[in-house]
Amino acid sequence: MEYAIVVIDIGMTNKKAAVYDDSLKLKDAHYRIFEPLIVNGLQCHDLESMENWFIDELKFFAEKYPVKALAVSAHGATFVCLGKDGKSVLPCVYYTHEPGEDFHQRFYERFGKAEELQARTGTPAFKALINPAKGIFFAQEQFGDEFKNVTTILPYPAYWGLRFSGKIGVEASYMGNHTYLWDYLDNSLSTVAFKLGAASLIPGKLNKSWDLLGTISGSLAKKTGLDTETIVTMGIHDSNSALLPHFAKKGERGFILNSTGTWCVILNPVKKYGFAPDELGKVVFFNISAFGSIIKTAIFLGGMEFESWSNVIFKQHGRSDYPDWNEELFRTILKEKRIFLLPEITQGSGQFPHSKARITEDGKIYFFNPMDAAPCFSDYEKFFAVLRISLVMQTLTALERAGLEKGYEVYTEGGFRKDDCYNRLLASALADNKVFLTDINEASALGAAMTAKMAISGKSLNSLAEDLDVSYIEQEKCDFPELEDYRQAWLEQIVVLT
Repeated sequence: MEYAIVVIDIGMTNKKAAVYDDSLKLKDAHYRIFEPLIVNGLQCHDLESMENWFIDELKFFAEKYPVKALAVSAHGATFVCLGKDGKSVLPCVYYTHEPGEDFHQRFYERFGKAEELQARTGTPAFKALINPAKGIFFAQEQFGDEFKNVTTILPYPAYWGLRFSGKIGVEASYMGNHTYLWDYLDNSLSTVAFKLGAASLIPGKLNKSWDLLGTISGSLAKKTGLDTETIVTMGIHDSNSALLPHFAKKGERGFILNSTGTWCVILNPVKKYGFAPDELGKVVFFNISAFGSIIKTAIFLGGMEFESWSNVIFKQHGRSDYPDWNEELFRTILKEKRIFLLPEITQGSGQFPHSKARITEDGKIYFFNPMDAAPCFSDYEKFFAVLRISLVMQTLTALERAGLEKGYEVYTEGGFRKDDCYNRLLASALADNKVFLTDINEASALGAAMTAKMAISGKSLNSLAEDLDVSYIEQEKCDFPELEDYRQAWLEQIVVLT
């Protein structure tokens, strides 16, 4: 090994420190979950504890590997407000906090109509604080005195880049990720950023993810034992990072990535920016790739939905296993069209923002919150079949809204890649598309490592393809003519309540 790359990969739930060698092979990885800090009743990121853990991990890796670069990948919708000393002056509030309908109404009254903002900023009207501009507005209202001391607002990867290098810089993939802060038409900070008074606080130049931010700070070198010449790259948004291995292996277009986890993120590299009239008001938006190109995107909290419903049935039955594929059971449920599990547990987060999480069975509604157990809860295997069907229904809508075309390949990776039932159903529902399961473990961390290697070597992304041993395993389809009719009935159930 000529050199090693350390990636700090910050998920909403799991935090990871990983080491890749100079051939982009994963050599080591450690994981940690941090409990939220509670400030004024708000769940907030424990930045200090996270930083201390990252430093410990860097020290451990510095003793074992010839570390030459450090790259950061981070989940979306998070920013940090800094004072003159470069440290956080406000709590870093979880984007999952829901401030209430009055708050959202105040936001749009002040900054513009939701659909007009979506057309210019590529950003849909999420609930909670999933739009960072809303997070900044919330911080101004909740922490008004402290906000007066803010001198810089940094996206999450840029904040950690600052902590590691002492330098400030931002890159495109995070600023363009449903923030309301970037105007896609003018290619500049948006009117929302200016009306917030944040435009002067946010670094305006968007760099490439593999651009050099700097070298590690002297204090970090002293704490970790890393060489003072260890470089730090600009960082990258995690979902966009997960695209990079596929760009290297498959080119820039002709596929859609179905990246599954707590968030299921559908990413479609397209040629140009713009919404069809019927897409405005829907949960479809645009990302900026690491290359600065346009990525049409649709998301939903699939992993959270699956986990939340699973925990209920686990508790009821005293089990924690997941039933295997049972073709006849799925066929019966699809054919009978009696039971429908409907989103959203976190209302306003996905493709059906006005829908409330519930089960409809034989025409009767059973809500998730407060829990009202449907008859299908008594049948463990049947319940999980209904749950997996629901996830496929949501995925199909997200794929369509992201612009799926006939002949495009669909690559599923992440948590649901291991769910044989989900993958068989999804492939069976996509008659005009091939579905492949990729074997990329830790895709967002790998993408970040690729940016670091590009920074070190000066090589293009395409030239890294030879380093990547990626398998694309085609998913077997089943003949389920019942799927289409079931889907129409499922969508009608959504409409009934909304």
